[in-house]
Amino acid sequence: MFQTFKDWFWLERFWLPPAIKWSDLEDHDGLVFVKPSHLYMTIPYAFGLLIIRHVFEKFIATPLAKTFGIKEEVRKIIPNTVLETFYKRSTSKPSEDDVYGLAKKCNLTERQVERWFRGRRNQDRPSRMKKFQEACWRFAFYLVITVAGIAFLYDKPWVYDLGEVWNGYPRQPLLPSQYWYYILEMSFYCSLLLSLGSDVKRKDFFAHVIHHLAALSLMSFSWCANYIRSGTLVMIVHDVADIWLESAKMFSYAGWKQTCNTLFFIFSAIFFISRLIIFPFWILYCTLVIPMLYLEPFFSYIFLNLQLMVLQILHLYWGYFILKMLKRCIFTKKIQDVRSDDEEEYEEEEEEEEEKKEEATKDKERDCLKNGLGPDRSLLPNGHHGR
Repeated sequence: MFQTFKDWFWLERFWLPPAIKWSDLEDHDGLVFVKPSHLYMTIPYAFGLLIIRHVFEKFIATPLAKTFGIKEEVRKIIPNTVLETFYKRSTSKPSEDDVYGLAKKCNLTERQVERWFRGRRNQDRPSRMKKFQEACWRFAFYLVITVAGIAFLYDKPWVYDLGEVWNGYPRQPLLPSQYWYYILEMSFYCSLLLSLGSDVKRKDFFAHVIHHLAALSLMSFSWCANYIRSGTLVMIVHDVADIWLESAKMFSYAGWKQTCNTLFFIFSAIFFISRLIIFPFWILYCTLVIPMLYLEPFFSYIFLNLQLMVLQILHLYWGYFILKMLKRCIFTKKIQDVRSDDEEEYEEEEEEEEEKKEEATKDKERDCLKNGLGPDRSLLPNGHHGR
């Protein structure tokens, strides 16, 4: 049964133009052609990237974070068995009635119970150090792969003449640079899928899973159908913007808001140019219109362009969120990623602000008592100074 499915899945009419067979893509005369079996190498390379990432985060990202003033955060709260049991067994965000009941049970004020739960939630959240490490690793990879992509593509004729993308298709041999560009990019996305369980959990967690799977699906399909030339163009158009986004996140976690804003503006400009102008009017034109000058429509041509059009819809979706962040940046001078952990950071900052206010209030009351004044700055009766 498996063999029957395999034979059906790899039918030439699904993958290749009419009259082309898999035998036409066999290696010959020193020329190497793409093979689905090449993709098996992405698995060991993905684990290799995870090892490299661990070393990178420990010996490069962490010292760099400390240079930027990011410290390992130790979030302490007063242990409370009753509140801890409720937190684990019921909810991390109790209702007003729950807060009232827990306050009575623990002989605390409702304000103290609310602060305990807020502090406890912050304990479960990743630190700024961890967020910086992840952003630093992605920045480093995107930087390396983008530079490599430019080096691989700058002298290729199909970059400057889109007709060359389809000249001779699908009998186009695989170049070593194309092999490594594709395999490393796919291995990176495989490694991101493998590390999702330990990475920072964001509100768009499932969107990230879908994105990584869709990226792997598109790259795998384009590899098997030998759309390597157009595939490398799609990859470089996407990678060139991601460098700036990850660098903006790094400076945001470090507290360099002005630098973060500047980098985010650069990212936004590159994103809109690369994904809302170059991608639809250059890449999609290359994959949708130009092939008809060389070939008749066939299944994999239609399927490829359907995937690329879905990708363009996602670009519009992300562009909407980027515009929201730009609006927030312009009017509040602060960038928060509306797709991810802005709510968490807001709550952490709220906790810090409350602690500062309470500390300031205590200092004020202490000064007033030293001067014989009450909290409202009225004179205290004799004998009340020591209370």
